[in-house]
Amino acid sequence: MNLWDLLGLISYFLLLILIGYLSSRRVKTSDDFAVAGNRITWPILFATLAASFLGGGASMGRAGKSFTDGYVFMFAAAAFPLATVIAGLFIAPKLKRYPGAHTVGDIMDHHFGAPARLFTGIFSIIYCVGILGAQALAIGTVFNAVLGIDVSTGILLGMAAVLLYSTLGGMWAVIQTDVMQFLMLAIFIPLTLVIGVQQAGGAEAIIARLPDAHFSFMGDYSVGLFISIFIAYLLGETLVPPYTQRALAAPDSRNARLGYTIAGGFGFLFYFVSATIGLVALVLFPDTSPDRAMPELIRSALPVGITGLVLAALLAVVMSTADSYLNSSAVVFVRDIYQSFINPEVSEQKRLWIERGVNLAIGIGAIIFALYATSIIDALLLSYALWAPTVLIPFVLAVLLDLNCKRAALLAMIAGAAVTLIWKWGPIQLENITGISALIAGVITNLLIFTLVYKRFRLPLAVKSGGSH
Repeated sequence: MNLWDLLGLISYFLLLILIGYLSSRRVKTSDDFAVAGNRITWPILFATLAASFLGGGASMGRAGKSFTDGYVFMFAAAAFPLATVIAGLFIAPKLKRYPGAHTVGDIMDHHFGAPARLFTGIFSIIYCVGILGAQALAIGTVFNAVLGIDVSTGILLGMAAVLLYSTLGGMWAVIQTDVMQFLMLAIFIPLTLVIGVQQAGGAEAIIARLPDAHFSFMGDYSVGLFISIFIAYLLGETLVPPYTQRALAAPDSRNARLGYTIAGGFGFLFYFVSATIGLVALVLFPDTSPDRAMPELIRSALPVGITGLVLAALLAVVMSTADSYLNSSAVVFVRDIYQSFINPEVSEQKRLWIERGVNLAIGIGAIIFALYATSIIDALLLSYALWAPTVLIPFVLAVLLDLNCKRAALLAMIAGAAVTLIWKWGPIQLENITGISALIAGVITNLLIFTLVYKRFRLPLAVKSGGSH
């Protein structure tokens, strides 16, 4: 890498650390660390939410899958921005009905009681650590492809910076860095595509040199595989803790709706850009590995002086997701587990320091996960199987329909988790035998159990008084 590019990359990391330090001076309470004082208006919410969910999977992972499979994976995975738009229109505004809420667990407790909060907290942390691991692996892959640094060393270097600024500044630092990172990805990732297309001889040359299947809607996928991926992305990351936390940080329902919905719309555009980068990389570097498709294009095709900026933008995409999940994991642990079940009388100052300590500990756990993950997309799909079959269904039903039934929520979460685990890792490989993914089996079980138990044990409206039973 050119010296100027390297200096630009180093400057970017120093800027992140500076933001973390300056933000730490604004973090006086747990509310500041968790939801930035509930002052995130819709333009900032849009930028920070878009930066958060357009991470390693949406950039490098999407490029890698289009490198091998063509546009079909982009079409299937477009279920996620679709789900984000739907959530923005119908669910995000309703989240502002819960004053003082910081987490999904706060809302689950309101509807289904303390045990639902505990299970939600546990599943949220497991899920967030898995997604964090995928982002850490993406960071290591960027360092390896562009600087030739070992993937493990790259993971340690990149995550060290994320841990430092997110631990110091909490949500204030996360949101400020996310806005900066969003601006970088919105400029430099499309710029990479434009330069790459020119390097490959134009759009017509790219189409002529690639198989027709790479441009078709279904590609080489079977209908069952396409539907499985579509549902995984429709449900697997919908209203997960970091994104719900963003909506809760908005000052009112209008800002929550606009920020969430526009971020989902932007996701469609970004998915197309990153998927097309994968096709360009296949034309220019057919022998590279899929996860390295985007970094390889940045390293080899871009002119000197731009490479460092685009590399920083790529790292920004990944790190913005990592810091969001890291902050959310810490807040979930302290709010939904420690304060609720271990030390309800914890002081505000002690809670803030515990959040910072847990932020650091969970980041280390995610690094360990990343060192053993096989690919970015595999790590994401594995984590998705832990959210939708457990928390998502009761959470959405509670917010939309104002349902209150402890038994229904608890049994649905436990049954969904059990079926998912057995389906995927049981002695009989049900996922392979049936062709139905563990996520789908778990979601169906969760919805079925919730519906049956709710019909059996729900209270009549005349006697329900806002509590749960």
